[in-house]
Amino acid sequence: MTTHAIGTHEEWLAARLDLLEAEKAHTRQSDALAERRQALPWVRIEKDYRFETDEGNATLAELFRDRSQLLVYHFMYGPDYKAGCPSCSAIADGFNGIATHLAHHDVMLWAISRAPLAKLQAFKERMGWTFPWASSLGSDFNFDFNVSITEEQQRTGGSEYNFRRGGHAMVAATLPEPVLQNAAQAGAEAANYVRERPGLSSFVREDGAVYHAYSTYARGLDGLWNMYQWLDRAPKGRNENGVWLRHHDRYGAG
Repeated sequence: MTTHAIGTHEEWLAARLDLLEAEKAHTRQSDALAERRQALPWVRIEKDYRFETDEGNATLAELFRDRSQLLVYHFMYGPDYKAGCPSCSAIADGFNGIATHLAHHDVMLWAISRAPLAKLQAFKERMGWTFPWASSLGSDFNFDFNVSITEEQQRTGGSEYNFRRGGHAMVAATLPEPVLQNAAQAGAEAANYVRERPGLSSFVREDGAVYHAYSTYARGLDGLWNMYQWLDRAPKGRNENGVWLRHHDRYGAG
């Protein structure tokens, strides 16, 4: 027997109209936040970042491909991973169609990871993805944008993430079970897995210069999870009890 509230259509409609007002306020607030993001000052990129792509070596400016805006998803796929992070993979499952629309609206979308290009290409083929994906291996890019940390930072807790510096040293024995399960799905040692973090950064190119415009991390990425936007509108919501996400070709595999 259900434990959820049961009511008449009239009761449902009254509650729904009350919720609608809250949803409208949330939408207006979201619009205002978007304007504040776009109003942030730009910071000129001075470092010469280099990436490996399907077409060869490329600079950050060359990733724009004649567009004026660049969105980078910092995809957790470290050099020692055997597969991409399952959570990042779930987000990236929505990129194929989005990347096409963005490219026709003056915005290039790229995923960037520290794994060697050959690993990215193999996993991309396995997943059936077509969006561009570059390797930043050997570059400071991931470290400068606080989505990768060194072994020393891991030992000492001297890293920065989500605009907070410091924190506890990340020892594998103290990592929560969901992190250990995600590391296992990525085929990575837990200590190696947590040296990579997810994020999104945006850049703009104007008058020959490239500027950093915005970055977000952690729960700031919620809006990119197309799947969660649907679950939030399902009767039981996210309804999570432990790790349930899999690479999309691994459901039913136990």
